[in-house]
Amino acid sequence: MTILDHVFASAQKFPDKPAIIHQGQEITYSRLYPMMKECRPLPIPLLGEGWDKTFCLHTTGTTGQAKDVLVSQQAVIANSENLIRAQGFSSDTVFVLAGALDHLGCWSKIFPVLMCGGTLIVLDGLKDMDAFLSAFDYPSSHLATFLVPAAIRMLLRFNAGRLARYADRIEFLETGAAAISQADMQQLCTILPNTRLYNTYASTETGILCTYNFNDGECIPGCVGRPMHHSRVFITPEGQIACQGPMLMSGYRGDEASTCRVLREGTFYTADNGRIDEHGRLHILGRRDDVINVGGYKVAPTDVENAALTFPSVADCICVPVEHPITGRALKLLVVPAEGAEYSPKPLALFLKSCLQPYQVPLFYQQVERIERTPNGKLNRRFYAGK
Repeated sequence: MTILDHVFASAQKFPDKPAIIHQGQEITYSRLYPMMKECRPLPIPLLGEGWDKTFCLHTTGTTGQAKDVLVSQQAVIANSENLIRAQGFSSDTVFVLAGALDHLGCWSKIFPVLMCGGTLIVLDGLKDMDAFLSAFDYPSSHLATFLVPAAIRMLLRFNAGRLARYADRIEFLETGAAAISQADMQQLCTILPNTRLYNTYASTETGILCTYNFNDGECIPGCVGRPMHHSRVFITPEGQIACQGPMLMSGYRGDEASTCRVLREGTFYTADNGRIDEHGRLHILGRRDDVINVGGYKVAPTDVENAALTFPSVADCICVPVEHPITGRALKLLVVPAEGAEYSPKPLALFLKSCLQPYQVPLFYQQVERIERTPNGKLNRRFYAGK
C-alpha cells in the first residue's frame, strides 16, 4: 500500500472526521483524500508530482553542512508502523504538531495519525506558548504531542502548573532530537503521572528506531528503549550504534560520497556511542565527536550536563573542552543560573563531585546569559569549538 492508499482507507472509515485542524479551519478526511490525490499544496516536502515519489527532508547541520535526505515511501510507512505499534497511535489520537514540518520530529507524526484515522492539530511553531497549551482544550482524552527537550524545559519552567491541568487528557508525549535531562524527565513524571512519556532515538537518516516510556517508575536517563517493529539496532566493536531496516534513508541528495560513508550494505553507522542492556534497551552514551579526552579518560559531556541540571540553581548548561598545560584538555561548564537563584560555582562543583567520577568534574565554571542551540533545540557544540 502507498501513503495515499492508507489515507483513502481512513477516508472510507471516517469521512466526516477532522483529519487536519489549522487556525480553526478543519479539513475532513473526505476532503483531504482528493486534495492529496491531486497533490495540492500541503505542508509536506515532496520530490515529484505524485505520492509515489520520494520525500526530501533536511538535516540540522550540527556536525557539518546541512544535507538533503531522501526518504522513500517504504521508509515513511515503516516509520509510521513503528510509531503506531510502539506508542499506541489510534483513530482516537489527537496529535498537536508545534514544530517544523521539514524535520523528522514533527513530520514523522503526520503519517501515523492519518493512517490510523486520527486528527492533527497543526500550530505555527511554539512561539506562542499560550496557543500551544490552548490546543489541549480540544475535547479529547487522547491528546498527544512531540517536543524537543529545550521546549520541554521552557514549558516546565514557565507553564508547569498549566500543563498539569491537562494531566488527564494527554495520553502520550514524545521527546527526541537531543538528550533530555533526568531532572526534566522526573518533573514531567510528577506533573503527568498517567501519561506515557517517550524518549525516542531517531534521526533524519535512520528514521524512527527505538522508544522508551520513562514514566515507568525507573526514569532512566539516556535510555531510549528497545528497537521498534521494523528496526534492528546493534553496537559495533568500537561502541558505535548501527542500525538496519526499511525505515533508513535512501541517501543524501546529490552526495553519493557522504552517503557511502555512513550507509553501507543496508547498514547505517550513526555518530553515536551506545550500549544495549540485559533487557535489550538501547542507552545513548553521547556523540562520538563530542567525547572529551581528559588526561586519558573519555568524558561524555552529556553526563556532566545531566548531573548539573539536577542542581537547583542551574537552569541550563553546556560542558566544553578547554586547553590545559598538564592534562592537555580540561572540562569547563558554562552555566545559565535559574531565575531568582543565588548561583556560585563552588557549591555546584561540590555537588558534581558527589555524583560524578573525579575526572568528570569540570575544573572551570563560567556564568553566561544563554546557551547556544540549533533550531531544533540541540546544544550547538560547534558554536563553542575553539573558544
